[in-house]
Amino acid sequence: MTERALLANDHIHPAAAAKMAAFHADVVQEVKAAVSSKDVVVVGMAQNPHVKNVRKALDDAGVAFTYLEYGSYLGGWQRRLAIKMWSGWPTFPQVFVRGHLIGGEDLTKAALSDGSLKKRLSENGAIHLR
Repeated sequence: MTERALLANDHIHPAAAAKMAAFHADVVQEVKAAVSSKDVVVVGMAQNPHVKNVRKALDDAGVAFTYLEYGSYLGGWQRRLAIKMWSGWPTFPQVFVRGHLIGGEDLTKAALSDGSLKKRLSENGAIHLR
């Protein structure tokens, strides 16, 4: 797997690192808690058709999920930016399965289509379907 390039921690001034860590830390903590405790989590925003499409695809496949919504196109962008900084994924939705980021709409639909999403759900425990 290719590693995503990140600025090395030793190249970030401590004051900047502290600001980065505090940037909407409550939102990041809320997402982290859901991702670590729920089988499937969809993080999204209102009015985004890709979020709507992935939620419909999961519903149609009978996959139960937790949905966290952070604003819309005109509001909440800073909270969403904090989530993007944490996950490294540049768009919404962000879909997590058993603590692993699987991607957005296209990758989620592909994982539903090829069975890998349900396979990940069935690993180390019972599958959770609606």
